[in-house]
Amino acid sequence: MDWKIELVAIPVTDVDRAKSFYVDQVGFNADFDEQVNENLRFVQLTPPGSACSVVLGTGITEMTPGSQKGVQIVVSDAAAAREQLVGAGVDASEVDELEWGKFVYFADPDGNTWALQELPARS
Repeated sequence: MDWKIELVAIPVTDVDRAKSFYVDQVGFNADFDEQVNENLRFVQLTPPGSACSVVLGTGITEMTPGSQKGVQIVVSDAAAAREQLVGAGVDASEVDELEWGKFVYFADPDGNTWALQELPARS
């Protein structure tokens, strides 16, 4: 039996600002944006090539905005991913080279943090 993570909640204060950040600056695909009722807005976004999406909105999670820390995305080239982020106005860290990969870190406007990892070459 497969167990697949398909949706991760990202707690935000301003849904439109967060959607714009993730779509226009980070490059996620805008999959779905529905005001279900006055208490529930469901916005689903997916990183390019990912089988897992994120959801943000109103009435989605009880987490405090900015409290989602360390969601990690695997990329093929950390330096190129960093260049893409910085070119779109995202404050991204320098590439951090470790034995288990190269990493780039950034945060959304609410302080939710992300890590991009380029996996090391396998021998």
